[in-house]
Amino acid sequence: MPESAVATLAPVAGLDVTLAEGVLSVTINRPDSLNSLTTPVISGLADAIECAANDPDVKVVRLGGAGRGFCSGAGISADDMSGSGGVPPDEIIIEVNRLIRAITALPHPAVAVVQGPAAGVGVSIALACDIVLASEKAFFMLAFTKIGLMPDGGASALVAAAIGRIRAMRMAILAERLPAAEALSAGLVTAVYPADDFDAEVDKVISTLLTGPVVAFAKTKDAINTATLTELDAALEREYRGQSILLRSNDLREGATAFQERRTPNFTDQLQA
Repeated sequence: MPESAVATLAPVAGLDVTLAEGVLSVTINRPDSLNSLTTPVISGLADAIECAANDPDVKVVRLGGAGRGFCSGAGISADDMSGSGGVPPDEIIIEVNRLIRAITALPHPAVAVVQGPAAGVGVSIALACDIVLASEKAFFMLAFTKIGLMPDGGASALVAAAIGRIRAMRMAILAERLPAAEALSAGLVTAVYPADDFDAEVDKVISTLLTGPVVAFAKTKDAINTATLTELDAALEREYRGQSILLRSNDLREGATAFQERRTPNFTDQLQA
């Protein structure tokens, strides 16, 4: 029997990948930072999902985070930056886009397990999945504008496709927290469960998927994503171009410094004529 494609993946610090009984569990394991992302972790996530697409042993992908959070987005702390090995920010976005494309193109159901905060590109990763299960303690937040950036990871398409333009604008521009119950009401998540029951309810959903029709799931996923995410590729490109400019801006430097110093930023950049 040929070796599982997933089994050939190289280990990545801060990322746990296990395959058991048809379930590929991919867990961001950086709980001290609420699972903020470094470039190696983003690349490892993309590699794991791409391998899963061609692994006959995988039937369901379970994507989650260790500890009390799902993912707090791309890290901007000194530790996160050093963990990214000096990779230019543009290349980080390229890797994020590869991950989002891999999740949406994956022929198997992808389940996001959001037990706590999902912020920044963590929201994009969750919404790229087919089923988003949230604990009552979870919340979703597009925090990009708080540090002078714009949403990326396809968020401009994924969020709007789920909840509509006006609510998406509210999340993206005002950068407000959307608690799990409100996220469910808005159509952003599949289901919300009490924290004490969350793990058991997630297991029930995954068990249902494991016994379902593999080909029908793949065809259904492809049909719905093709119909509803028509702007995803274009959004990823627009976000890349816009974010590439913002990543070199004075506002980002001020926003990141203010975040680390726990103060209100003083944004000064102006639109160019």
